[in-house]
Amino acid sequence: MTTTAARALVAQLEELGVEYVFGTCGHTNIAVLDALADSPIRFVIARHEQAAAHAADGYARASGRPGVLLVHVGPGLTNAATGVMTAALDSVPLVVISGDIPSYYHGRHPHQEINLHADADQASVFRPFVKRAWNVHRAQDLGRFVERAFWTATTGRPGAVLVNVPMDVFSRPAAPHPPISRTAPPGLPEETARLIASRLAGAERPLIYVGGGLREDPEPLIRLAEHLDIPIVHSLMAKGTVPDAHPLVLGMPGFWGLELTNACAREADVVLALATRFAETDASSWDPRFTWDFARSTLIQIDIDPAEIGRNYPAEIGAVADVRLAVAAIADAVAAHPARSRDEVRKQIAGARSELYAASRERGLSDDFPLRPERILKDLRDTLPPDAVLVTDVGWNKNGVAQCYELPAEGRFITPGGASTMGFGPAAAVGVQLAEPDRTVIALIGDGGMSAQLPAVPLAVEQGAPVVFVVMNNRSHGTISDLQSAHFGRSHGCDFTDPAGRPYSPDFAALARACGADGHTVAAPSDLGRALREAVANRRPAVIDVPMVNEPVPTPGHWNIKDIYQGHFAD
Repeated sequence: MTTTAARALVAQLEELGVEYVFGTCGHTNIAVLDALADSPIRFVIARHEQAAAHAADGYARASGRPGVLLVHVGPGLTNAATGVMTAALDSVPLVVISGDIPSYYHGRHPHQEINLHADADQASVFRPFVKRAWNVHRAQDLGRFVERAFWTATTGRPGAVLVNVPMDVFSRPAAPHPPISRTAPPGLPEETARLIASRLAGAERPLIYVGGGLREDPEPLIRLAEHLDIPIVHSLMAKGTVPDAHPLVLGMPGFWGLELTNACAREADVVLALATRFAETDASSWDPRFTWDFARSTLIQIDIDPAEIGRNYPAEIGAVADVRLAVAAIADAVAAHPARSRDEVRKQIAGARSELYAASRERGLSDDFPLRPERILKDLRDTLPPDAVLVTDVGWNKNGVAQCYELPAEGRFITPGGASTMGFGPAAAVGVQLAEPDRTVIALIGDGGMSAQLPAVPLAVEQGAPVVFVVMNNRSHGTISDLQSAHFGRSHGCDFTDPAGRPYSPDFAALARACGADGHTVAAPSDLGRALREAVANRRPAVIDVPMVNEPVPTPGHWNIKDIYQGHFAD
């Protein structure tokens, strides 16, 4: 049966189980929007393509399904680029479908074609960060390319892909495409699992380093760690994979890591690294004096992406496998070895973690106003249900939560890691809420991040998504302002002021009310807890504008940018 390519595409998306398509309209994609009007798939319209991309990303992170993004030619595609790159660098499956100029006008420089130095080549804008980009030339190829796109986005190391479609192709006749193929992810060979188990069992100071690629089912990892009493450190992206309260969890290494965490990393004789890139901040700029030193130790590295094996450190044992299957196989193999007990290590971990959380709670008792950042974290901990999802932006909200917010076992922490994109949190939280409609979703963001994605508020209102936007408002890009002040003696170009030089901020609570959401202005220390309780209970989109002092995040570790500011350069 023949139909239009646009209608065949929507039928295919239905077969693939797509619930939402995020995006904006344009003259190149309205044939698809018209087809979606007759579909159970819900189109989530945004006021800016970056907001749509972040929302699709948040949906994918929370649901485990690929996010789908529909954008327009030229500026539609380029507006989305930052959001798509954010998903790509965090290994989030995202399928982008972009409209393009009519195929028969290629190279004639029609309206909105990207064409200064290459004709009709907008797909190249995405090529540095997508796993694959397809240019559709014939209507009969669209279904096949979309099948390949979903396949590519979700297999191996997940990521973003692009299907670029000339607008006339959407209106040409085409037949529906059969459903996508299925396959099993690669496991770890039994012999390799036994070898790794033997190395871990024979180690005196083993350590497990968990990255963001292990997001589900931590039970085998916990079973493995507990059998041999192996401490666990985790990357920023992996916070909450193993509950913060577990007695073997040391927290993050590197720049934000405790001295004990970094010491355990340096002194480990065998490190099992699971689905991690050894990012610069988690590895103290790869300086062996501070965190990871593999000159005298063994690295066992498991990753779905072969390019990551040995990228930053030489791996004595490297395995390309689905990390969940690999950990389960190693946990089974470890059971053949005697259990180990490292009581002294557990005591050290308990002492260091208790001191960290106690000190944060103590600072959070302050009634100073504007509020200290850790007072905001305390009120969140005291008020939110245990299964709340915290979606952060960048700055104190991300770094403070990652370091000193004891996340309940039922909770979830979602943040932009690879790109550290300011403006991720507001719209991503809306996507998370659509994927998790019954949970409390908090967008914990700075005033810079909120200002970068104001369209997220009307997006939440229109979608009936009861996201609570908590704006940590220091009237500044605070983290960078602190950094500049510390190294250059002043802050210029980082703080928001009016023409008279006075600190300035929009009234975010008034903006919320103007958009049809609830707006709360915190004017005294006790106001925040009250506003949080009311916002959570009302189940409506709400913005809580919280005046906050500009305090630096504690950074006990090392990051080379500080050396660069002082004129010290690493080759």
